[in-house]
Amino acid sequence: MHGTEAAYRVPIACAAPTVASAQFAFNVGAVSDYRYRGISQSRLKPAIQGGVDYAAGGFYVGAWASSIKWIKDFGGDAGVEIDVYGGFKGEVMPGIGFDVGALTYQYPSNDLNPSANTTELYGALTYGAATLKYSHAVTNTFANPDSKNSFYLDLSAGFDVGGGVMLTPHIGYQKIKGPVGGAATYTDYALTISKDFSGLVVSAAIVGTDADKVFYASPINGKELGKPGIVLGVKYNF
Repeated sequence: MHGTEAAYRVPIACAAPTVASAQFAFNVGAVSDYRYRGISQSRLKPAIQGGVDYAAGGFYVGAWASSIKWIKDFGGDAGVEIDVYGGFKGEVMPGIGFDVGALTYQYPSNDLNPSANTTELYGALTYGAATLKYSHAVTNTFANPDSKNSFYLDLSAGFDVGGGVMLTPHIGYQKIKGPVGGAATYTDYALTISKDFSGLVVSAAIVGTDADKVFYASPINGKELGKPGIVLGVKYNF
């Protein structure tokens, strides 16, 4: 995205199935505001989303899509984001898991210069409830010029607080390289509560950033795209 992981972005690559046998999984859903790394991709408006994953023996691949508004707002011509990812996850040793892979964000016919299309390599370690993840851009980052080698560092955890209710705190740091890096770099945070009703996951998240209020403002209405807010979501897994 222009100058932009958390639980409110349901389909991130680290959410791929963790099964030993080959398996497909599908999901469809909607959110009151599509936030990615704390920044609204939908101009603080609702978005519809869906994806498919395939996992076998620790390897996984998947694709996910969401409606977006930010590219058209910045003069481009794309109303959808399509993410394609693949990787491998397992255990370093008992109790310590790892996940490595690649993720490409595609915005068909986005027509921005530089292109909004972005590819990242990532690695994550999980111990107990906590996961630390590092994502490294091998292309320009979400249409920011000369921003190759930007990175995102993400610390999150998942706690079962009883009754099938999950509490997920998150904090992340987005570093943007290049001439806009000073204004584009920021920290984001989120606290998500969710419950799974036999495949129907309902969630609510408090999300925000310390992002620059001018750089991360909608060119349509001037609203801060990284301001604190509440994101409601519903997703069906099948």
